[in-house]
Amino acid sequence: MNRFWQFFVVGLLAGAVVLWFAQRDRVRQSQFEALRLQFDSLQAAITSLEIKSTAAFLGSDPPTFAIPVAQQEINQSRETALTRAISRASDAVVGISVEQVTEVENPFVPRDPFFRMFLDERYWPRTVKKQGSGLGSGFIVTHDGYIVTNEHVVKNATAVTVTTTIGKKYNARIVGTDELLDMALLKIDDKSLPFVEWANSDEAIVGEWVVAIGNPYGLFDINDQPSASVGVISALNRDFERDSDGRLYSDMIQTDAAINRGNSGGPLINAEGRAVGMNSLIFTENGGSLGIGFAIPSNRIVNAIEDLVRGGVDRNYWLGIRANDLRGNMWKMLGLAENRGAIITGVDAGSPADRAGLKPEDVILKINDRTVDRSQDAKDYVNNTDLRVGDKLTIIVTRRGKLLTKELELIPIPRAGSYR
Repeated sequence: MNRFWQFFVVGLLAGAVVLWFAQRDRVRQSQFEALRLQFDSLQAAITSLEIKSTAAFLGSDPPTFAIPVAQQEINQSRETALTRAISRASDAVVGISVEQVTEVENPFVPRDPFFRMFLDERYWPRTVKKQGSGLGSGFIVTHDGYIVTNEHVVKNATAVTVTTTIGKKYNARIVGTDELLDMALLKIDDKSLPFVEWANSDEAIVGEWVVAIGNPYGLFDINDQPSASVGVISALNRDFERDSDGRLYSDMIQTDAAINRGNSGGPLINAEGRAVGMNSLIFTENGGSLGIGFAIPSNRIVNAIEDLVRGGVDRNYWLGIRANDLRGNMWKMLGLAENRGAIITGVDAGSPADRAGLKPEDVILKINDRTVDRSQDAKDYVNNTDLRVGDKLTIIVTRRGKLLTKELELIPIPRAGSYR
């Protein structure tokens, strides 16, 4: 019985505590509601006072402020400088389809040289010709139908078809190609064609907006509409050594505008709609864009067009010089202050080097302001520079401790019996 009364008293106390907390919460809720109503009324009074004060200050005729013209254009239209640039240039961009003949290894001839010895090449040729096709981009640069594109787009082409944005197709003629610079000039027969104007690539600025326009993955063939991708100029004057196909990419414009397979040969335009370059090269891991693309600068293209119209350039020049590294204490014997340079080991009679007065045992220190520390430096400079017949080289040599400056002019490779 005593235990019953103990539980009864405890329950009674617990109930009293619960009732007290409930009553306290109701009081606090009513107080909070009263404060909220007072705050709302105060805020309404402040707003009314601000409106009256503003109206009294402005009067019946509040002042008007002129909106800048540029802002009006933004407010009234979605057009921007880039959309206008794309519209200005896109009609001159073309899709290029080519039929090509390439040489591939004969699949019926074993690769092992031992077995090849028993197969007569007249009946078992090592390579066979294969018919194929390719796609690329280009753009019209004159109203009468001259088109520029990359040389690798039309290489080994037997037929070239150009498609414009109005769906018209042309059989194009290859005027000329420059494999070293990866450029090709095509011609279609028509007049009054839209064309892309040139920008001065020497005035290009890192960070300025550019647009790559072209025919990625052959999408141009779906509705005769080129694709545009926007980016900025990431860097200028990027130089690369000759690739495995013998092409030399130098002074390239780097951009993060997406350049994919099929974009080669299309224009890279600035915000004015003028071509600052031609899309040519990308760094890729899987064939797609990684945001690292390169365009040949417009000034180089313009010069190449003039050369191609005249029939191309002659790079079969004769230098007539052989050089090697300095070995052992040779540099001390020749009176040099340090062990660097390329020693001339031979000079061909009648060659440009001979005419310039270069002699064996001269040590080359510079070629056109390019420092030569070893013979490979001289070879790399000659190999990775667009040298042509008629170009001049300034070579600084040391001869028995005396510095000499020699200038030589490149001449064509001689025929048998010439230049004697």
